[in-house]
Amino acid sequence: MSTFHLPSTSPPVPVNLTADLSQGQLLSFPAFKTWINTLQHSLSTQRSKSHAFNSAPYRLRNIDIQAVDFFGEGRVGFVKLKAEVSNDKGEKLPGSVFLRGGSVGMLVECADSFPQLLKPVTNKHYSQLILQPDDVPEDTETEKQVILTLQPRVPAGSLAMAELPAGMLDDSGTFEGGAAKEIAEETGLEIPPDELLNLTELAISAPSSVSTSEEEHLQRAVYSSSGGSDEFIPLFLWQKRVKRDTLEQWQGKLTGLRDHGEKITLMLCPLEKVWRVAGRDAKALSAWAMYQGLRGDGEI
Repeated sequence: MSTFHLPSTSPPVPVNLTADLSQGQLLSFPAFKTWINTLQHSLSTQRSKSHAFNSAPYRLRNIDIQAVDFFGEGRVGFVKLKAEVSNDKGEKLPGSVFLRGGSVGMLVECADSFPQLLKPVTNKHYSQLILQPDDVPEDTETEKQVILTLQPRVPAGSLAMAELPAGMLDDSGTFEGGAAKEIAEETGLEIPPDELLNLTELAISAPSSVSTSEEEHLQRAVYSSSGGSDEFIPLFLWQKRVKRDTLEQWQGKLTGLRDHGEKITLMLCPLEKVWRVAGRDAKALSAWAMYQGLRGDGEI
């Protein structure tokens, strides 16, 4: 195990590494860079006299890297760390952190009358899409369906969790490109990135044009478990009107392959039932709520 000091910190912040992780690997890990920059900025806002913690400000004292998971070719995938954040009174903030970076969520509507299984998919990332038959009136919610996934989720103890499809950020660091790629791989639908509507950017207020010393620079995204993970999920919407016979062809592909060992399948769910069918999935609930709220306000 080795130790280095976090660059550009005063007083110095020691970082204790695991034997299999180098300083360069950690400092170049996008999730770590985003997390440490966000935390350091938020800590700096305590300098404002009006900040609730101004009289006894917290600061980052040290970071202990506890475990690392690598993806292919030695690329850092996940990092578990413990950050000591305390004030001079000895009061500490919870600092157990699981770093994995941002994901992508997609709301996609489809047309059908009840949940159906579609063709199986093997990619481990997911996106949610909305389709509607082109023979129903436009600007209505009639017969809209949402694509959900069913897949095993060992951390939740489930072998068939209904979810809004999501995926890790792509190598370019863009959400739109990554989401469009996931949709194409998992549904066969080719979706131009410029057709994706970022629900979270519409729903979550943008930082004020005149920055203040108390303003935190958080992601305009949903934090799925902010008490223990840095994961943030921008949620996208893609709506498409499709021919009814196309949907009927999809229905004709129903094979029940989950009974034959397929790990991941898709299902169609009526838009109005998403909150119930995928009620355990924070991504689905967030996307559904933002969609309903933005539509109610006339913004989409």
